[in-house]
Amino acid sequence: MSYPLEMTVNGKSVSLLIDERKSLLEVLRGELRLTGTKEGCGVGECGACTVIADGETVDACIYLAVWAQGKNITTIEGIAAPDGTMSDVQRNFVDAGAVQCGYCIPGMVISAKCLLDHNPDPSRDEIRRGLSGNLCRCTGYVKILDAVERTAAERGSRTEGA
Repeated sequence: MSYPLEMTVNGKSVSLLIDERKSLLEVLRGELRLTGTKEGCGVGECGACTVIADGETVDACIYLAVWAQGKNITTIEGIAAPDGTMSDVQRNFVDAGAVQCGYCIPGMVISAKCLLDHNPDPSRDEIRRGLSGNLCRCTGYVKILDAVERTAAERGSRTEGA
């Protein structure tokens, strides 16, 4: 059965006619060609497909696209700076060496962004909890935690000096 879907993706209004059984991940990658969001497990366990829906992280592989009706969706493609350069979170992941194979990184970066949006000065334990829905098989997590801490510290020093 076809379903008309209207949502905002990375700041742009989108209107589609979709199969109501499709996941948000299938719509993002298929119809919208936003392939930065990855499918890892397909059952909502690994977090590779994490996107932000109205300010909260969701696993796009198990989130039906119809549930995104009227929502604001942010994918990894939508967090770059307006000039196209990497966001501070992305840059710090690279600088900290927190990217290896890269498969989990889009979801991990999205989760980190959402965490920092809600809690600009998280403790290391709060970062661990904030990223707990994301699995990484390559980095061992230390560098990922370092990258999130570095981003929080940079953002804090910008506001302190303002």
